[in-house]
Amino acid sequence: MISKIFTHVSVKAGLIAGCASLALVTSPMVSDTAFAQQSSGNQMKGGNSAGGGHGAGAGQHGGGISGKGKGLSGIFRDVTGMDSDAAADEGDEDSDKPEWAGQSGGKDGAGGGQPATSGSKKGDLFGDLWVILRDENGVPILADGFVQPVDADGTLIPLDEEGMPIDATLVQEVELGRLNVGRAPTSVLDRRADEVITLLNTATAISLDASGRLVLTVDGVEKTIDSPLENLAIYVALLTDGTIPGVDDLPGDEYDFMVDGQYTTEDLELSVGLLAAATDKTGAFTPDEIAYIDAFLGINTTTDGNVTYSVIDYADFTYDREATYGEVTASILVEQDDGSFVATDINVFDFIFEGVPAVDAGTLDAYTLAADDARTVLAVIHEFDVPEL
Repeated sequence: MISKIFTHVSVKAGLIAGCASLALVTSPMVSDTAFAQQSSGNQMKGGNSAGGGHGAGAGQHGGGISGKGKGLSGIFRDVTGMDSDAAADEGDEDSDKPEWAGQSGGKDGAGGGQPATSGSKKGDLFGDLWVILRDENGVPILADGFVQPVDADGTLIPLDEEGMPIDATLVQEVELGRLNVGRAPTSVLDRRADEVITLLNTATAISLDASGRLVLTVDGVEKTIDSPLENLAIYVALLTDGTIPGVDDLPGDEYDFMVDGQYTTEDLELSVGLLAAATDKTGAFTPDEIAYIDAFLGINTTTDGNVTYSVIDYADFTYDREATYGEVTASILVEQDDGSFVATDINVFDFIFEGVPAVDAGTLDAYTLAADDARTVLAVIHEFDVPEL
């Protein structure tokens, strides 16, 4: 039965510095001029643009797109690239669950598809993004002021005087798939933000689902926050301000760190599930991909010469797959030998990860491992969800 699942969703065996699919459709939240341009002056090159990683403590948080005093609806507008003049209306439902998910039998050959969304007008400003030399925390290691691309073997690729690879065939491109946030008018985004804030403020219980998404109990009914837009907005808020704007308290005390106004390691740990919920569910995360995403979203960016990158401290971040998922269960449709699907309660660690442990700590690589595991779990949950009767 396990093999049936893994024909659809492959678990990453190890972190690789290659390409992953996640086409970013949000607009860059940092100034375009902060990214070094190709010598022709008309195309942004990832080789000399956004990096990502470590280098500042919690005291430096707050410089991202959420900003001090910006509400959740403002973050919604930032990550979608929309303003009050926006005319497109993709509707207010951006759950990334496939239309067929939750129907008996699943969908053969699919990997957790996404509804199409339109991108921001700034999306085409960014050209090639390369796998570059970084320290263990993701900070770009510069060569004469330029980021240093590496080939598939990790060997440094020689650069010309303008910082471009002498042999461009050696670079590894990082392909960003999409953060599925769509486009909608300001009125829709404001309403969506108000709804999320109301849910959080009126919830009588809060927990996490198997993949790390927030589950709220309101009026005795559980509601999972599965909207990519909502997850991405909370992700940005926690990594910049360490709090969710407009939410003063949450039930119990286990998740008080989300509303205490202080960025902590707990915010970073929770953000893993939020990032996974905001992205495509196919294709493995890579460290370079996450670093570029954070920089494009303007999360705590800093600039060194012509290179702008996101500043996130992973020093205290730890991840243990078995400790995270060893006791976690989920109810999914499992294909039987006769081709039928039966609702089954599975142990996530044993069933999805086949009991294979993985441990890492203190680096962007560790965070990437955790985020990719969360993405894998969510892909299975989405594709083989048990239908509600």
